[in-house]
Amino acid sequence: MTTYVLIPGAGGDAWYWHLVAAELTRRGHDVVNVDLPAEEEKAGLAEYADVVAAAVGERADPVLVALSLGGFTAAAVAARRPVAGIVFVNAMIPLPGETAAAWGDATGAAAARRELAVREGRDPDAEFDLRADFFQDVPDELTDYALSHDRDESERIFGDRCAFESWPPVPIRVITARDDRMFPAGFQQRVARDRLGVEAELVPGGHLTPLSHPMVLADRLEHGA
Repeated sequence: MTTYVLIPGAGGDAWYWHLVAAELTRRGHDVVNVDLPAEEEKAGLAEYADVVAAAVGERADPVLVALSLGGFTAAAVAARRPVAGIVFVNAMIPLPGETAAAWGDATGAAAARRELAVREGRDPDAEFDLRADFFQDVPDELTDYALSHDRDESERIFGDRCAFESWPPVPIRVITARDDRMFPAGFQQRVARDRLGVEAELVPGGHLTPLSHPMVLADRLEHGA
């Protein structure tokens, strides 16, 4: 049995992991699906890490699984308590002291999105559209629910520096969706090599793989590449 700690991205809603959490639980694993205080203006990375640490409690050897912006939270948690591993899922991989606001320019995320849109024949200057860019392969009923329960993210989280000195000496994996429009697959692969020295593992789906391909993701978390 493995303890998986599922960390959401922007908005902090544990619901985005609910299908993967249910499947991992069905398979006999211990799952901690964390809701983050995203709407609290005074809550930053330290407070997010506090919430995750409290949810994990005394469990030994948890594996942190971070979606999107949750990569910054995972780094903050791993800096303060032992973990057995870290898995980034379409996630932002920070450098020590980096802010989420600076991450996009530092990695070239916007240029990568634009290049992908051109290759796919989409308008690279079109306004960001949640349905088209985040939920393009998520079932309609899940998309409708998510958009009707959308939670704001406080600005503070983007300005907080990620307070860690180095990654812990544990297995670190990067799982990348082939059709992610927010963080294109080739971009994620490059960032994984540059920042972690690891090869990203490709899976089907767009940015919200936990909703569009939960079984595939549960298999990958449980069994590896």
